[in-house]
Amino acid sequence: MKSASLKRFTALLSMIALVIGGLFSFHSVQSFAETAAGGKTKVTIHYQAAKDNTKDWNLWVFPEGGEGKAYPFTGEDKFGKVAEIELSGAYKKVGFIVRTDSWEKDGGDRFIDIAAGEGEVWVKAGDGNTYTEPPDGEYRDLPSYENINVKVHYFRYDDQYEGWNLWTWPENAEGKSVPFTDEDDFGKVANIQMKNLKDVHKIGLIVRKSVPGNEWADKEFGDRYVTKFKEDGSAEIWIAQGQERIYYDKDLVDRAPTIVRASIDGFNEITFETNFPFNVKNHGLSLSGGADIKEVVPFDSKAGEFTNKVKVITARNLDLTKVYKIAKDDFGEAVVQTGKVVRTPEFDQQFFYSGNDLGNTYSKKETSFRLWAPTASEARLVTYKTWHGENGTELPMKKSERGTWVTALKGNQEGLIYTYKVKIGDQWNEAVDPYARAVTVNGNKGTVIDLDETDPRHFRKRMKALTPEDAIIYELHVRDLSMHPKSGIQHKGKFLGVAEEKTRGPKGVKTGLNHIKDLGVTHVQLLPVFDYNSVDETKLDIPQFNWGYDPKNYNAPEGSYSTDPYKPAVRIREMKQMVNTLHHNNLRVIMDVVYNHMYSAGESNFQKLVPGYYFRYNEDGTLANGTGVGNDTASERKMMRKFIVDSVSYWAKEYNLDGFRFDLMGIHDVETMNEVRKALNKIDPSMIVLGEGWDLNTPIDPAAKANQKNAGKMPGIAHFNDNIRDGLKGSVFNDTDKGFVNGKPSTGDTIKEGVKAGIDYPSTMASYKDPQQVITYVEAHDNHTLWDKLQLTNPDSSIEARKKMHELASSIILTSQGVTFLHAGQEFMRTKGGDHNSYQSPDSVNQLDWQRRADFGKEVNYMKGLIKLRKSHPAFRMRTAQDIRSHLSFLPAPKNTVAYELKGHANKDRAKDLVVVYNANVNAQTISLPAAGPWKVLVNGENAGNKSLGVLLGNKISVPALSAVVLEGK
Repeated sequence: MKSASLKRFTALLSMIALVIGGLFSFHSVQSFAETAAGGKTKVTIHYQAAKDNTKDWNLWVFPEGGEGKAYPFTGEDKFGKVAEIELSGAYKKVGFIVRTDSWEKDGGDRFIDIAAGEGEVWVKAGDGNTYTEPPDGEYRDLPSYENINVKVHYFRYDDQYEGWNLWTWPENAEGKSVPFTDEDDFGKVANIQMKNLKDVHKIGLIVRKSVPGNEWADKEFGDRYVTKFKEDGSAEIWIAQGQERIYYDKDLVDRAPTIVRASIDGFNEITFETNFPFNVKNHGLSLSGGADIKEVVPFDSKAGEFTNKVKVITARNLDLTKVYKIAKDDFGEAVVQTGKVVRTPEFDQQFFYSGNDLGNTYSKKETSFRLWAPTASEARLVTYKTWHGENGTELPMKKSERGTWVTALKGNQEGLIYTYKVKIGDQWNEAVDPYARAVTVNGNKGTVIDLDETDPRHFRKRMKALTPEDAIIYELHVRDLSMHPKSGIQHKGKFLGVAEEKTRGPKGVKTGLNHIKDLGVTHVQLLPVFDYNSVDETKLDIPQFNWGYDPKNYNAPEGSYSTDPYKPAVRIREMKQMVNTLHHNNLRVIMDVVYNHMYSAGESNFQKLVPGYYFRYNEDGTLANGTGVGNDTASERKMMRKFIVDSVSYWAKEYNLDGFRFDLMGIHDVETMNEVRKALNKIDPSMIVLGEGWDLNTPIDPAAKANQKNAGKMPGIAHFNDNIRDGLKGSVFNDTDKGFVNGKPSTGDTIKEGVKAGIDYPSTMASYKDPQQVITYVEAHDNHTLWDKLQLTNPDSSIEARKKMHELASSIILTSQGVTFLHAGQEFMRTKGGDHNSYQSPDSVNQLDWQRRADFGKEVNYMKGLIKLRKSHPAFRMRTAQDIRSHLSFLPAPKNTVAYELKGHANKDRAKDLVVVYNANVNAQTISLPAAGPWKVLVNGENAGNKSLGVLLGNKISVPALSAVVLEGK
């Protein structure tokens, strides 16, 4: 007993040292748990790609309770690619996704259960299973042992070893009991000996408790395996009470009783967790900070009285701005963190602030500041003299209504540089104002701005209303438009470059804005122009490129697109000038917004100011990852929803914008998107709202997700139709998969449904109610361009044949119902050299190639003709599903051919009837027309437009190979 007492005293001293140190060093529960647990977690992931794979697959790995990170595959074996990854901290579970850098996924979230600090899994392309053994049989040359001798060291925190023993067995054989027979400074010791074995690579063990009459009275965890042996079959391992891991290194075992977690998860509920179990009846817990414990119950009602995780119920509601400390005998003391309570309806009800003055409110006489930080015990306004200043002047803010903090500064504060500091628990966090409308270089501080001084002349007049179905959207990256050396544009890569008029390039062709205007589109949709993280604005002399889907400051423009990112007003003024110039050229502007995630949850201003609120979490406390980039924002929470609506409204009014494209809209909830639509209707009902309505794996009610399946619940909001996109050219997730235009048979029905704007899709796919809810497209900034896809699917076809396929796809897009969407450069068959994920590729890959525009003049003219055709004939732009069903009917057609009629002056078209035929065959096809001519030919496979290319008198037409034909009847 003397040695046992000495061990407990040593463990207690270790625990006290650890906890005392931890009180002054940790803030987040996660970091404390990792530090306490110590050690490493190693995972090995095997991936067998498809035989025809051309994608650069890698891994997104996210440990339980932590943020994700990209990891490459580091080797290969006979099965396929292999990644060996070591994570800091001991975890019971590690998640991962097989993906590309552009977030094409092979399957969804997968998980590895960790045993002995390690986990190994196998994944096959296109197979949703995650295998813990090679799925096609053993291929590894694993060592086997004839004799095994394992020395097992076992430590119990409670020092109660009586009755505990091991049940152990060789691989694929019967088991036996092995007692603990020795003792050392770690704990009890058992020796497992097995002889005359055949083909044994590992042994299993269970720590169990036996009492008279019941050998299995209790056990710790389930099957565990020893897999690491010396050449002679010997091994030495250490295991500890309450820890499932098998250790091969004694120094990695944490024997100090430790508080792993203490968090406020309800207004009168604290979740308390330790690394070792304890008796709930004699819990020995105490709470300081002005709160009293009412009762302590097991977290899991099935856990019994002996557990390591409990709910501590307090006598009264806790004050979330106070610092509470919880202590337990032998385990020490820990600061109670704010946990799930911030994600409860009660929290929103108590602290939702509906005012319109969050951020700074400027006037020449005074600037006021209001910050929402309901869990902070103190808040300060910090002002700086320079953008790079490290020590600011701190001014206390006064606590105000519903979790807000306020202060005001007299006089004209235009240009003032500032941040906020809040005290959360016992730690101070500093962050940029989420509502800041102007920021310093790289967006690390906010500034006060007189927005009236940033307006161009005649800026406030809104564009004439345009019905969504009349829109032809042109998706563009600011930098792409002007970077080509022959663009003829002076302000390369800048907002002002987009605003340059009358520019010319090779062979005198129109470039930039001049080209877009000449093309005839109605809207320019700009990839993210808010302040994003990936480009260093202090090093713009070094070429840098990014699409911008890594938000940092939502309400300020990106500085790298301005001529001077050091002056906060310049980026605002120049973006407004760009919008104004586009408007003067009869082009409306749509802004691509990315409210679904941030560049980093932990580093974001949201998380620093109100930890745990703005982001969505899984039940186990890990960040949700439906976006695939490590964090999902929680639009269903009232203040996140308010932020999104406020932000969109601000951009719409201040920058006079004409629409918004919501990245990964399926992460958001239906109510938030409807609130966005409602707010924009008050400004201008003709503004377009569109988004990626994908069904993403994020933890909210499926009926609440803002995806295509729930489109019927979101009137006035459009969704990208990936069904017609893939139906036309083949799946974007399979490089060599073909579609209608490039030779895949039996795809005609897919095209027909897409032509009708998906109004008759099954509810399991989409619930579109009218054509304005459907974005019809074949390519966008994501994935391969259509030209590059055709080169992969049809490598043996001639260039001319691929051109015909490309033109056929564009013809279908521009003669289908719904809202037309084009990718910049699609008109001259844009190529990115086969780069399917150019989000950070150089300008040489991403820039619009104006030499190619000059070389593809015939193809550009064909696209211009299709646009003229669509704009001239309202029949292609019907307003309701009922009109489509009444006026559009399909005609009999050969295989791989689609033909239809638009009859009865559809949508008040001057033409009584229009006939459209798409021939995806490599030879001409004859179609019977609904009546004898005369039929005016508007599109014939070579030319397109709104003027007659000839007259057809009969009731049949021969449609050229890989071509579209449009006829007008009287």
